[in-house]
Amino acid sequence: MVERGFAEPSLDEDTIRDMEARARRLRGAILTMTSLAGSGHPGGSMSSLEIYLTLTHFAAIDPAHPRADGRDRIVISHGHTSPGVYCALADAGFFDLEDAVAHFRQAGSVFEGHVERSVPGVEWGTGNLGQGLSAGVGFALASRIAGHASRTFVVMSDGEQHKGQVAEARRLAVKEGLVDLTVLVDCNGIQISGHTEDVMPVNIGGGFAADGWRVIEIDGHDLGAVYEAIAEAVADRERPVAIVARTVIGKGVSFMEGDHEFHGRGLTAEEYERALQELGVESTIETARRRRGGMTLTPALHHVREPLDLDVGVPRTYTRETRTDNRSAWGSALVDLAEANPDMPMAVFDCDLAASVKTGGFSDVRPGGFVQAGVGEHNAATAAGALSTTGVLTFLSDFGVFGVDEVYNQQRLNDINEASLKLVVTHCGLDVGEDGKTHQCLDYVGAFRNLFGWRVIVPADPNQTDRAIREAARMPGCVAVAMGRSKLPVILDVADRPLFGDGYAFEYGVATWARQGDDGVIMTMGAVAGSAVEAADELAREGLSVGVCIVSSPLDLDDGAMELATRAPWLLVAEDHGWRTGLWASVAEWTALHASVASPVPHGVEGYQSSGAAEALLARAGLDVAGIAGRVRELAGR
Repeated sequence: MVERGFAEPSLDEDTIRDMEARARRLRGAILTMTSLAGSGHPGGSMSSLEIYLTLTHFAAIDPAHPRADGRDRIVISHGHTSPGVYCALADAGFFDLEDAVAHFRQAGSVFEGHVERSVPGVEWGTGNLGQGLSAGVGFALASRIAGHASRTFVVMSDGEQHKGQVAEARRLAVKEGLVDLTVLVDCNGIQISGHTEDVMPVNIGGGFAADGWRVIEIDGHDLGAVYEAIAEAVADRERPVAIVARTVIGKGVSFMEGDHEFHGRGLTAEEYERALQELGVESTIETARRRRGGMTLTPALHHVREPLDLDVGVPRTYTRETRTDNRSAWGSALVDLAEANPDMPMAVFDCDLAASVKTGGFSDVRPGGFVQAGVGEHNAATAAGALSTTGVLTFLSDFGVFGVDEVYNQQRLNDINEASLKLVVTHCGLDVGEDGKTHQCLDYVGAFRNLFGWRVIVPADPNQTDRAIREAARMPGCVAVAMGRSKLPVILDVADRPLFGDGYAFEYGVATWARQGDDGVIMTMGAVAGSAVEAADELAREGLSVGVCIVSSPLDLDDGAMELATRAPWLLVAEDHGWRTGLWASVAEWTALHASVASPVPHGVEGYQSSGAAEALLARAGLDVAGIAGRVRELAGR
């Protein structure tokens, strides 16, 4: 057998004949699993099969150690071809083939309808087309940043090639010189609605070539040609390579070949028998049906995420005289992390906003880890997410409207793939200022409320930002840190010392009482927290005793703080966020789940605002000192 790693330029005839026999047998398995499940995508699985077999048998991967450091990475972008992927991985020794066949698309089974990272040998969960190449870019960057001599292979469909994210990924791969990245496109000419040339014609090879890739065209069912093209791509040290493989959907079964109907349905009983007779393989469907009544023997393979062993450096303390913005504090903390951890592989993705999101300092001290992705947010979000699963501390910084709203699905898939991305978004809320409605990200908490794994931090001033960033870098999983744009006063305690200064340590899920009071409580977060504290001080001079509780983790409230806050005569929730889905929603949810009789009063953004200075917009929304104090007077009957 040829050694793994594609060091040999070609396959010998005996190996080719052996692989051809495997392909014929596995086509039968593909038809069995999709027919048994009554759904699936047999056509594309059969057209991609020779590609999958070649990669799973000859890439530098180890079935006994599917998460070994330094391994090659195989990304399947058209994740609906999971039957072909599972069959090839099983044939290579990653798990039992009969287990995959029997439990395909069964509730509770690891063998889902689209490939997921929980399957041994699968690197990235896909199925939302157009994202696989971005993940491959992330893995290739990881190899470079971490110093591994590994290859990344991305298998794609032809139908997804017109998606904009694919073009973003192609260009970044060339710009970053990712010569260890190879793409294989299964060009079977068919997608759900018919022929690709009728649905949306694309010059696939021309697109890759125009962006600077080398393009090789082959017969995708010729195993010898597939291997030779990959070996040639691996040997090319000048540029990334795209292999355009001409294939036939439903290859091997005459009535399936070239028919778009078999893109996404299993066979009838009569069709199944005919197909297996043509392939010359025996039916195993009854055996698989009996086995389907039991439990799958292949356990889910999850990514173990532990807090990073990281030197967070010496926190910076900003004083009353230091009027700065949270984004500058984030940029300075990022530089401190890079300098305090010279041996820690780190990456920061920027989308042409370095001057605004303050990532330029990191670029100066770690140029090799700074990835300028241009105005390509979709690609950047996926690539950064994939990179974050490799042990590289990975940040993506962007405006809120781009890093949250525009790439919501990409962040959702980062969550599903158990990534550990640190997303730092600036210019959130009305604090974006003069850019107006199109740039007012008013759901930076609400969007992540819909996801299951993301944690959200909204720091109140530069000191809390500094400490939150240092802690977020250590935290496992995906963490979003959201902030505004404007310079903010340092919040002071009752002794006129920085509230989040020396002696304060950020702890996720812990709220901070800036002021104590008996007449009522203002609960707040982010950019308006300082105004809430000033309002409380102003009201104190009028004889009103108002507590101010600053929440930095709006999706994971502090039970102790909530118990105190909900005992107050009234509870006002002030936030630079759409009031229905932000902090107020979390507080209302807490009161409902804890059977509290408290009725939190919302005081947030009620709609998109016009263009203008941030302080003017916040004043119009009642979120400045005067507006918050006025609302408190109403609640207090003043």
